[in-house]
Amino acid sequence: MKLKPEDILPEDAADAVLVGRVQRQGGPHVCVLRGWALIDLSLLAPTMSDLFDLDRIAARVKAHGGPVLCSLSEALETGSLLAPCDLQAVKAAGVTFADSLIERVIEERAKGDVGAAHRLRGELAGAFGGSLKGVRPGSIEAEEARRVLMAGGLWSQYLEVGIGPDAEIFTKAQPLSSVGCGAKIGLHPKSQWNNPEPEIVLAVSSRGEIVGATLGNDVNLRDFEGRSALLLSKAKDNNASSVIGPFVRLFDDLFTLEDVNGAGVHLRVEGLDQFVVEGTNSMREISRPPADLVRATIGAEHQYPDGLMLFLGTMFVPTVDRGAKGEGFTHKLGDVVRVSSPRLGALVNEVTTSDLAPPWTSGVRALMKSLAARGLA
Repeated sequence: MKLKPEDILPEDAADAVLVGRVQRQGGPHVCVLRGWALIDLSLLAPTMSDLFDLDRIAARVKAHGGPVLCSLSEALETGSLLAPCDLQAVKAAGVTFADSLIERVIEERAKGDVGAAHRLRGELAGAFGGSLKGVRPGSIEAEEARRVLMAGGLWSQYLEVGIGPDAEIFTKAQPLSSVGCGAKIGLHPKSQWNNPEPEIVLAVSSRGEIVGATLGNDVNLRDFEGRSALLLSKAKDNNASSVIGPFVRLFDDLFTLEDVNGAGVHLRVEGLDQFVVEGTNSMREISRPPADLVRATIGAEHQYPDGLMLFLGTMFVPTVDRGAKGEGFTHKLGDVVRVSSPRLGALVNEVTTSDLAPPWTSGVRALMKSLAARGLA
């Protein structure tokens, strides 16, 4: 893909503290964007995990002087801009928006059949939409909605995590397996019904502190998960199916968690067949506040010593017919997916299958060897 810096940077990039990783000779380097250059942060923090555990991160990054690794243009041209995380666990919160909750229930009842989903969408959308819009999970109102839906035979495991007291938090991918901006997105070759999931991803320290945010695409196989919720790992964790980037924007005086809470996340898919679909995720519509989702993930009962990246879920799931009437949306090879938000930039990727995407070959051992060779471990 031919991407330019202006294609992916936030509208206020000059005021943002944008950190990430770039592949150079000798291995991946932690970096910060200054102007159009990627500046090495290795002596400040050899890994993103170390960086996110620092005190006063944004201020220390701004004050750090390091060599220029390359220009952002070169990184995009060579495909060397990596996902802006490394040793962190990659977690995801599911069913966090009422609209996507309805789609999860449709998947479950359709048993992975896209044709049946079209019929069910018409039958269920009215019943759930009127009952769940604005219902706070775990509240008295949520319990009443649960009672009404159960009486009507409409209860579901997705409704349990959507409006019940406990959030769904699952492992999206292994550390170091996520791909970055400009990389290929991987779909399981056997999937016939799938979709992108445009999301904000929080960067969380080992202490449970939210230190910044970026964009993500939680690539999902609707047919696999629809057949059985026990196939969640098959539906979610495939080669190149976790997409994060382009940079983590660190929190500072100009960008805080409140900006995340009010953000919009836009999705645009353009196909080689001239098909285009667009939609927007409004974080104001999320059922569980991001800070609550982080507390549900890390705390006294569950620690992450290397920190974590947390996908926050999506409201917008494309359902528009791409082919024959009633078949809904699914990806085709060559689709270009753009997930964007004004103050986080744009995450742009091209769709392929997980067996054709570049294999994941550089894990924790390779990173440790690289750091040791550079005297950083």
